[in-house]
Amino acid sequence: MLAKDEARLRGLRAIKAALSLASTEKGAAQELTEDTEIKVLQRLVKQRKESAEIYQQQNRTDLFQIEMEEIAVIEAYLPQQLDRAAIEALVKQLVAENQASGMKDMGKIMGLANKALAGRADGKTIAEVVKGALAG
Repeated sequence: MLAKDEARLRGLRAIKAALSLASTEKGAAQELTEDTEIKVLQRLVKQRKESAEIYQQQNRTDLFQIEMEEIAVIEAYLPQQLDRAAIEALVKQLVAENQASGMKDMGKIMGLANKALAGRADGKTIAEVVKGALAG
């Protein structure tokens, strides 16, 4: 607040609100685990990316810029995201280890990949890579 960094302040307030809400949800544990916190932050980033996309389509650059600033702040608190090549290498290894052969094994490989890449890659990219590995 003292630095007058509005983007950082908005991002941190959003993180605090989302974590408070997650900790008071019905059935939530007394303390949030690191995995739960990462999922909450990923959900915040995903929401802002979707909003930014809509704002860009509607030529609302002012609102688009606000969303992008908040994404940068929130992503600073997430684990380093893997690039596509690293994701592909891990998925190929999982396919080979589990003798997956075709799309019928997609659910099994997706489950293993999501567990192995938790917090380090988004689900959409993982699904694309798994689909490509099993189809090819």
